Amino acid sequence: MSATYRKAQKSVQRTHRERGQLGFRKRLGLLEKKKDYKLRAQDYHRKRNTLKVLRQKALNKNPDEFYFRMTSTKLQDGVHIIKQRRGEVTEEQLKIMQTQDIKYVEMKRVTELKKIEQLKSELHLLDADGKPSNKHIFFCESKKEVNKFDLAKRLNTVPELLDRVYNRPTIETLQKEKIKGVTDPQTLEKLARQRKQQYNMLEQHIEREKKMFVMTQKIQTQKDLMDKTKKVKVKEETVNSPAIYKFESQRKR
Repeated sequence: MSATYRKAQKSVQRTHRERGQLGFRKRLGLLEKKKDYKLRAQDYHRKRNTLKVLRQKALNKNPDEFYFRMTSTKLQDGVHIIKQRRGEVTEEQLKIMQTQDIKYVEMKRVTELKKIEQLKSELHLLDADGKPSNKHIFFCESKKEVNKFDLAKRLNTVPELLDRVYNRPTIETLQKEKIKGVTDPQTLEKLARQRKQQYNMLEQHIEREKKMFVMTQKIQTQKDLMDKTKKVKVKEETVNSPAIYKFESQRKR
């Protein structure tokens, strides 16, 4: 192999390296390399050519020319917005879609009903707001016994548990089972807070189930209107109830 060819090999040639920014010039920022200049130049030329083409289009445009894009766009606040075309479906397809919607909403409503029943079974609604207070009548033999009547002694429990309408253990149970924290104020407050949170959750599930029931009725009403031709509206639709229609009776063969 000749010396000239060997010198021409790239493996032998020294790699050209651009110098970096000098130390006393670091305050001026990053020193631009050739690759950075190429990217900047390409971006500049691309933008310049785009503006040149748009300027030429604007000069050649006829303001009275009609094109079909005008029918599907509109100008809003100086910006062209494409109008969304409404999907075209047949009546049969629409009925199937509404049937699927009813099934989905009904499935969710059944789920809410199961949650409501589960919470009711756990809480028993013994101290719920708005529930009429129960009366426990005790009969005494004489007025003297009435004056000396002791409710805690009659119920065989401690006085601290008289206000509880549920889970009121007797003195024997407290002595036998050694239940801790039953009369502790902090424990009772914590239990009351948890119970209130469960009641709030139950109220939310009941309200959600009512909304889903109304939604199901409204969807069913819209579905029935597709099959009936002659109808008279009796009651307007509200937030909590669907519209009520009266249909003309038809004889079926």
